[in-house]
Amino acid sequence: MTYGIDRRTLLLGSLGALAGSERPAAAAAVAATPPLIAQRADPFITRPVAGTYYFTGSVPEYDRVIVRGAPTIAGLSTATESVVWRRPASGRMGGHIWAPELHRIDGRWYIYFAAGDADDVFRIRMYVLESALADPRDPAGWKLRGQIATEWDSFSLDATTFAHRGRRYLIWAQSEPEIAVNSSLYIAELSNPWTLRTKPTRIATPTRSWEIQGYRVNEGPAALVRNGRVFVTFSASATDARYCIGLLTADANADLLRNGSWVKTPQPVFTTNEQTSQYGPGHNSFTVGADGVTDVLVYHARDYRDITGDPLYDPNRHTRVQKLTWNPDGTPSFGVPSGGAGPL
Repeated sequence: MTYGIDRRTLLLGSLGALAGSERPAAAAAVAATPPLIAQRADPFITRPVAGTYYFTGSVPEYDRVIVRGAPTIAGLSTATESVVWRRPASGRMGGHIWAPELHRIDGRWYIYFAAGDADDVFRIRMYVLESALADPRDPAGWKLRGQIATEWDSFSLDATTFAHRGRRYLIWAQSEPEIAVNSSLYIAELSNPWTLRTKPTRIATPTRSWEIQGYRVNEGPAALVRNGRVFVTFSASATDARYCIGLLTADANADLLRNGSWVKTPQPVFTTNEQTSQYGPGHNSFTVGADGVTDVLVYHARDYRDITGDPLYDPNRHTRVQKLTWNPDGTPSFGVPSGGAGPL
């Protein structure tokens, strides 16, 4: 999720474009292939747990956390959606609710999400929910563990976690006070799912032309360990058609907490494609197909380029999935956004 410089002005000027609004008349064309899930941005699909895939993502109203479950990825399209947490009516966490992720860690479920405050919806910080129940769709199980405390009390969001070589890591986006960008990417080791064990290491900051369109943004990280390497995708620039996905790579045996271990691919790896009418693909996650082997790219995109008002309040970022293939050198090949829900 990208944010504005004059945050209050953007908010007041964009309230009319919240969920339920119609697509702009200038962009009335409908994509030939429907998405997996309409009007769900920042999508996250788990690997199957006890035979069930689980989905969560941002809703256009930015007011709640939802979870769906189905035995297949395709089944998530029509699966019943459960509201497992809703923002309070006032105070802390009463503002924008962004980019939830659902993770199974040591027999419990955790949801990482970002929340603003009721009196400042863009005072975004990272929080964690925990559930001991087997089914993450059951609202009764979810309890707030609290805020993830980082080195700075500043704009922070898009936390993701992964385990590698016996250690669990958190990667997230944050505005570091002394760097003149909107957000950079940081990594730290966790002592538990909501507490950092180590100080953060900055592993990416927006400097290239494709990372600074509209806003200077690196956000939405997602990790994938394959072929002797740790790959981290991230999203860059404003949340309109300029939004795109970049790639960081580290050797699987490297010290992931060292900045020099990470190499940024010079060009974006997944971008707007006019031929498939997919605009602003980004904020991805990864899952696997029914065979448990095929890697699947999960992302959101719009079916049109032109947006009325602030892109943040245009509701039509839809969840997409497509097969992720691999190059002969063991690096991921993302291709172009296909615009549909498969085939995988």
